[in-house]
Amino acid sequence: MTSPRTAFLTAPLLMGGYGVLRIIDGLDGSRGPGPAWTAGHLCFLGGIAFFVRGFGLMRAWAGRNRLATVGLWTGTAGAVAVAVQFLIDLAVGFVSADHGAMQELFARIQAIPGVLPAFYDVGPLLFFVGQLILVAQLAVRRILKPWAPVLVLIDTTLPFADKDLIPLGAALLLVSFAPLYRRRPATHPPLGTSLAA
Repeated sequence: MTSPRTAFLTAPLLMGGYGVLRIIDGLDGSRGPGPAWTAGHLCFLGGIAFFVRGFGLMRAWAGRNRLATVGLWTGTAGAVAVAVQFLIDLAVGFVSADHGAMQELFARIQAIPGVLPAFYDVGPLLFFVGQLILVAQLAVRRILKPWAPVLVLIDTTLPFADKDLIPLGAALLLVSFAPLYRRRPATHPPLGTSLAA
């Protein structure tokens, strides 16, 4: 069984993989449907799962205090929202014959009341807020470098400037999380206790 610490290596790598596949998918002038669309979204979903696994450890290393707990559950709620968005993307890609059909189906889905704020506009932002809270807590405890929250914040803002910068953001996360995936096994809690109160 792999160490839970590998989440801090695997999650950014999968996010970076999504970013690269997204660029490849857009080389023909449109994104989806097709193998690159599907593979990229599966990478992203895998990355989200590993991030949530890592959030539990980050909370434990931060001392399981109130703010770390808020960070954990805020980040997890955002991860669920992002996962739903990407599952919608996958489903739309599977049932659509071409990019135009995808756009029509996306428009119908996003017109459903509550879908846009919950899974596209507001909900996913909670993932980044929770992650930043946890990283800041670990920086205060000197488990992460003082500049780690800055790199995580840059990673968060890069996709808003240009989504083609997602691989760069993933590289910043790898640098930020290096002390976590190098952390000695004796310093992390048992698997069953990472989400305990």
